[in-house]
Amino acid sequence: MEHFGLPKTISAVISLEDAQPVPYEERQREVQMRESVTYLKDAYRRFKANKVAMFCFFVIIALVLFAWAGPLLSPYSYDQQTRGHERMAPNAEHWFGTDSLGRDMLVRTMVGTRVSLLIGLFSALIVLGIGAIYGAVSGFIGGKVDNIMQRIAEVFYSLPPILVIILLQVTVKPYLSKVFPNSRMGASAISIFVAVALIYWVNMARLVRGQVLQLKENEYVLAAVAMGASKTSIIRRHLLPNAIGTIIVTTLFQIPVAIFLEAFLSFVGLGVAAPMASLGSLASDSLNGLQSYPYLLFYPALLISITILAFNQFGDGLRDALDPRLRK
Repeated sequence: MEHFGLPKTISAVISLEDAQPVPYEERQREVQMRESVTYLKDAYRRFKANKVAMFCFFVIIALVLFAWAGPLLSPYSYDQQTRGHERMAPNAEHWFGTDSLGRDMLVRTMVGTRVSLLIGLFSALIVLGIGAIYGAVSGFIGGKVDNIMQRIAEVFYSLPPILVIILLQVTVKPYLSKVFPNSRMGASAISIFVAVALIYWVNMARLVRGQVLQLKENEYVLAAVAMGASKTSIIRRHLLPNAIGTIIVTTLFQIPVAIFLEAFLSFVGLGVAAPMASLGSLASDSLNGLQSYPYLLFYPALLISITILAFNQFGDGLRDALDPRLRK
């Protein structure tokens, strides 16, 4: 009986003498070789390929050098008043001009950039500490505890952020003035990042909770539970390290949010106290003579825009690099 034109029996006998090794060149054509890399190396390779993110990374480095190394090279201090140099336009001696008290705007812009970066950084770190721990505990324990913790987070999320921050800043500032009487940044700056951190931790907590809900079903977490590891150890050694990509990116995005919020608070008179300056307070002080001395607003506003844009684009590039779903 034949099927589709095939003979009834097919007999094929291959001897060892007929078998020949496949040439090396042919094997190389059949097998696609790829260098084995770790997760961090692969993330760095993809981040380096993102030209915009790399450029913003160097912009952030330049801002840090501008803010910390610049005042050391300047012949003026941020609070030094020079009689006869009031409201001078940008020139060879004062590159950014001077304000109404004769203070050099270049060094004040440098110090203002430093203060704004510190406010953004400390606010983001506090948000990281509160949100990451809260979200990890909520997602890992689950059940009624998770339900209660999420209802508490929703209460914070429903509050008007600006109103709450202003109220907290006004109420906390007098106590901080007593605790930090000699702080160079002042109680206003400290109260800003404390108030920001107490409100914006909710987004971090929700993102970390979502990551933990996925990770806690993995085999290595179940094995740790079966071996009797404590919940604190599992969260610290297994869950949070594997959610580090989301945590880092969310923390980076929090920095420009805090910087922009500090600038807004400075416009309503709740910013950094004089003589210390931030980019927001410098922009606020320049509004009185905006038409006659526009350069007093131009440079702080430019630095605010560059800082926020650089951190946002850097965070976007880092998020794409750390996302394992985008690996090729």
